[in-house]
Amino acid sequence: MRQDGRVSDRTAVLGVIADRLGALRLGHPVRVGIDGLCGSGKSTFARELVGLLRERGHDAVHLESDGFHHLRAVRYRQGRDSARGYYEDAYDFEALADSVLRPLGPGGDRRYAVQVHDLATDAVLDRRAEAGLETIVVFDCTFLQRGPLRELWDEVIWLETDRAVALARGVARDEAAMGGRDAAIAAYESRYLAACDLYVAEEAPRERATLVVEHDDPAYPRLVEDGSRLGPIAPGSVESAP
Repeated sequence: MRQDGRVSDRTAVLGVIADRLGALRLGHPVRVGIDGLCGSGKSTFARELVGLLRERGHDAVHLESDGFHHLRAVRYRQGRDSARGYYEDAYDFEALADSVLRPLGPGGDRRYAVQVHDLATDAVLDRRAEAGLETIVVFDCTFLQRGPLRELWDEVIWLETDRAVALARGVARDEAAMGGRDAAIAAYESRYLAACDLYVAEEAPRERATLVVEHDDPAYPRLVEDGSRLGPIAPGSVESAP
């Protein structure tokens, strides 16, 4: 709530998205991807969206990307500093497709993987759960519209973030773990955001998404495009793009 008593833009944006997702009846669980550059705020957005969906009485699940990495030997086979290596090898998208998205899609048995890998121990896992017909499953990750994977989502929310803003946010979050600010900046420029540059150039993820949210200021995001399958935004609920 803002000091003037009005609902914040973030509350409004999350509310509009939650209402639209909650209204979908697809005959199978709703598969939602939260996409964006490294440092765009995907995980926080996903957690808050799932929390709001649950508050409104929906069965909602948040799957974290850390549970779907490749083994270290695969992740670093092109080198620890390789942007192309991070883009192509960081995440086990084959497992995501075969163990999550297809089982949750049309004709699937709704038995899906919660986690296939432990990032800390590098162990392979097979943790499973079963979704209901109206469960909303939200997965946040960079690159989730790459290649054939993009056809397996029911909705994709792209968090549009200026590259410099994403860099500053990612460095602030990770500098302690990466050995300091300079090391974190170097890692983001050479590997993480460089991989995002490849993704944007090759896949045009913003243009393919069903929803686009401007996210430079997480406190006041702006829903600038709504997917045609979600229907029009209610007048006055959020600010539309000119």
